[in-house]
Amino acid sequence: MSASTSVDIVYLWVDGNDAQWRQKRQKHFNALNNESFESLAPHSNVEGRYRNNDELRYSLRALEKFFPDHGHIYVVTDGQAPAWLKSSDRLTLIDHQELIPRDTLPTFDSSNIESYIHRIAGLSERYFYLNDDVFFGAPVRMNDWFSKKGVYVSWSDDPEVKGEMMDAQSNSLENASRLSKAWLDGKAHLSSPESPRRTRPMDPHYRHTPRTFSHSPRPMVKSVLQELEQDALSMFESVRSNVFRTWNKPTIISDFVPRWALAHGLAKLKAHSHLYISTGTCLSSTELADLQQQFGKLDFFCVNDTTDDAHHQDPRHMLIQKTLASLLPIASSHEV
Repeated sequence: MSASTSVDIVYLWVDGNDAQWRQKRQKHFNALNNESFESLAPHSNVEGRYRNNDELRYSLRALEKFFPDHGHIYVVTDGQAPAWLKSSDRLTLIDHQELIPRDTLPTFDSSNIESYIHRIAGLSERYFYLNDDVFFGAPVRMNDWFSKKGVYVSWSDDPEVKGEMMDAQSNSLENASRLSKAWLDGKAHLSSPESPRRTRPMDPHYRHTPRTFSHSPRPMVKSVLQELEQDALSMFESVRSNVFRTWNKPTIISDFVPRWALAHGLAKLKAHSHLYISTGTCLSSTELADLQQQFGKLDFFCVNDTTDDAHHQDPRHMLIQKTLASLLPIASSHEV
């Protein structure tokens, strides 16, 4: 793959086990006012949201195994670096302060951080954005992820989102679906022939689907993100005010961006083969056995830490690491 057509990779990564970082996180959590505290999303400050289970190490191994022709790798962090990471001209650590206005830092909400990643200097036009708990699971074919006009996205296996009102007890992706619907319904009205304001026209056949998108590698197009940021600046500004994740200003990259692209003919649906693995249930489910059986045939899989405030040496974490090590035993070129 030539440099002009390379597809870069962007990760978010945090070491929630770092004592200094934990002290900073606790300090800013204690400083929340009543309004901010009441708007916190469920599980917004649990250990599972920040715990370092070495997922990035194995995600990079999967990347080299299944997508060796990828472009540059950017790892966005809060002044941290994995102890095992080797200096490389193919990987750059991006500190939050290089990407996010310093007077709005710190933030502990990935929804806030990921809203800036299309601004990374030198980032390729087409790129993949991954959380570190997302892994390619089969050889990557560009035609499965990128089209001539945009990208391919897939639904999760979760139940449909019920109701249209934002709900303090719902998870971030459910509320993101509701928020996207409200914004796009308003955009459809503004884009009507009778409206004096005309932006990129929506597909007149577009209809909202009350589902959430899969926990996947997210194919992104930088120029689309730049356009969308201007079209929905208030959405971006809202999530960028979060210090911790809130229920009333949910993630926009994981829902609004692909849904906006669907509504404007810049994305299409595709049934990617995938598995979602919850660490909270991995001892009592067949998820890890399914992964071992299907590894090499899955477009992607996600290992989501749902153990919340469990101890770092919890047997579920040990089983996950043992499984990943057996599936991906070869160190990547980024490991010391």
